Amino acid sequence: MRSIDQLVVHCAATKPSMDIGAAEIDRWHRDRGWSGIGYHYVIRRSGVIEKGRPNELPGAHVAGHNANTLGICLVGGIDDEGMPEANFTPEQMNSLRELLESLQHEYEVYDHDIIGNRDFPNTGKACPSFDVQTWWTTGGIK
Repeated sequence: MRSIDQLVVHCAATKPSMDIGAAEIDRWHRDRGWSGIGYHYVIRRSGVIEKGRPNELPGAHVAGHNANTLGICLVGGIDDEGMPEANFTPEQMNSLRELLESLQHEYEVYDHDIIGNRDFPNTGKACPSFDVQTWWTTGGIK
């Protein structure tokens, strides 16, 4: 198994009305010419966690930072006009916290290494449309 030192939260950049999962994201990523889904986990609007890429394999979710990270994608993240919006369901956020706690324990990841895609330099993205560190440490979305 490879060394994991960061857990990275993403969003699918989908509207709240779109209930997609790992299969649809896998298809989108293959259409881009990738070998398959770039995320290791996808959390549907219902809170159901679906497995994406195997944890043993590097993801394709943060350019230049895939070797030692796991990617978790929340379905949603934009409003009906396509603007960033933290429109995730309570079920998703509960599942995200449980998944991160489990992965943090399994891979011995520090609290400060649970971050959002937007926290990497030069991403130019709002993804996942909220401050993961603030949410993780205080329980509130900012």
